[in-house]
Amino acid sequence: MKLLRSPLLLTALVAVSSLLASSPAATPSADRFQIPATDEGLPGAGPIRRADWFQRVWTERRSSWANDTQKDQGAIVFLGDSITQGWASTGSSFPGLKVANRGISGDTTRGVLIRLQEDVIALNPRGVVLLIGTNDLEEWAAPEIIAGNMKLILAAFRQHNPAMPVVLCQVMPSSLTMRRPAHMIRRVNELYMGLAKDEPQVTVLDTYALFANAQGDAPADIFPDLLHPNITGYGKWAAALRPILETVGLAPAWPDDFTPEPGFEAVFNGRDLGGWRYDGDASLEGKAATSDGRFRAVNGRLVVTVARTVRDYKKIWTTRTFPKDFELRLEFRSSPNADSGIYIREPQLQCRDYYLAGPFTSLRSYRPLDWNEVVVTVKGGLAHATINGEVLLDAFPVPADGPIGFESDRGQMEYRRVRVKELK
Repeated sequence: MKLLRSPLLLTALVAVSSLLASSPAATPSADRFQIPATDEGLPGAGPIRRADWFQRVWTERRSSWANDTQKDQGAIVFLGDSITQGWASTGSSFPGLKVANRGISGDTTRGVLIRLQEDVIALNPRGVVLLIGTNDLEEWAAPEIIAGNMKLILAAFRQHNPAMPVVLCQVMPSSLTMRRPAHMIRRVNELYMGLAKDEPQVTVLDTYALFANAQGDAPADIFPDLLHPNITGYGKWAAALRPILETVGLAPAWPDDFTPEPGFEAVFNGRDLGGWRYDGDASLEGKAATSDGRFRAVNGRLVVTVARTVRDYKKIWTTRTFPKDFELRLEFRSSPNADSGIYIREPQLQCRDYYLAGPFTSLRSYRPLDWNEVVVTVKGGLAHATINGEVLLDAFPVPADGPIGFESDRGQMEYRRVRVKELK
């Protein structure tokens, strides 16, 4: 089954727009927020739940939110189903940020599409964190139908404000016993990633790999019912979200007043990409990002942003080379399952979310979703690399001269405090 074609997309957007135009401005009533009795005239495709319990939750939560529309103006909206609704501490997980939780237990992508204007867009949100799709699978919806509804949701956000950041979280793992088999979830997430290619305001966060066990299912110690995360799971989700929110400008970054040690020289100035080169860009002097946005100087960090296509490798290099023996020090923080690399005169040292993306899965000192220090010492044509004091590679050959570089492959990777000292 193929994704929705353009005429159908236009028809659905017209349907969404008509729902918006017909929204009354008066004090809301419960009737206004009831689920439509039939699918006739509704945008999207696939399941809309109408069980009594769901209709009650849908109506009660939406009626309550309508009274908060003015109060929640400009909030970061967390949008989704019971996983989002269950995150009662959303605000305390992101202190200092104005957030609004718009999760409804049991909801589907089509349900979100129907309520998008009144529950989300009417708030003129600063940004949206979106997780939806698992209940569609329980209702036997095909992944292509789910992705078709997501395409309409993202199009509505673009129509409202193409500069508004949207963080699209991948469907989290569950279980075949919950009618959410791993291969179907992976297919939905693959299609979601494909949609982001043409949506520059959308950043995809891999919340599937973040949690999945070796079988691709939800681990019972984090998802006791194999569907909903416990407090540990919400903590991991928040830790994975925070760097993305910082990069897209929805959350402030912790200030970093680091000064290189005596004898060390900064290779990245923390302000722009001056001193670096990138294929296709004539000069990066004074520029905060490459022309395609794959590398950005943000919050004192050189950020490798989330790629929008699979295996679209990109590299950025220092304009200078390093012919003498040297020591390179830096820190990196990886988003879930991210894959990047540090080039030492050209050969690559894999820099990844090691426990999920490999290859150094047995490291004892690696800190997921946190800052890690890498030290590379180059002497006599051999490089020795450590992470947090633990050996990564003992001696790998490097050329006699060459630049330092970083690779963009998958996920977000942040580098900071990049500095070099020549060795005597």
